[in-house]
Amino acid sequence: MNFLDAVPAIRRLETSRDDLLAIDVVGHVSAADGENLFGLMEAAYALHQRIDVLVRLVDHDGVDWANIAEETLKQGTVHATEYVGRCAAIGEPDWTADARHLLRASPSIELKHFTTEDEAAAWQWLGARPTGKQ
Repeated sequence: MNFLDAVPAIRRLETSRDDLLAIDVVGHVSAADGENLFGLMEAAYALHQRIDVLVRLVDHDGVDWANIAEETLKQGTVHATEYVGRCAAIGEPDWTADARHLLRASPSIELKHFTTEDEAAAWQWLGARPTGKQ
């Protein structure tokens, strides 16, 4: 195994808001990376009644959805509808239409796509800024 194989595709970003879960999604997302993402979200839900989410796609190369446990996906969807207020998606592809379809039970989640060039607008929309090493 190459030491680069162990680098996670989901990387948490430090922000100026403790109720904002911001992540980079880099390259290909394995099932283990997907499970890690749901774990990060569950940790945020445990600390806050409502959170916002920022997802920045970097050289995105797909997700192994079929290999993520069905129960994890179901629970993740239910919890997102209960806890997420706003979600900013930065980069390509724009997956917000698919997310709206999946989360149709919760019209209260605001999903908005931003191009990579408009990243500053995404942070502003969420009332936050990145802090620390990005």
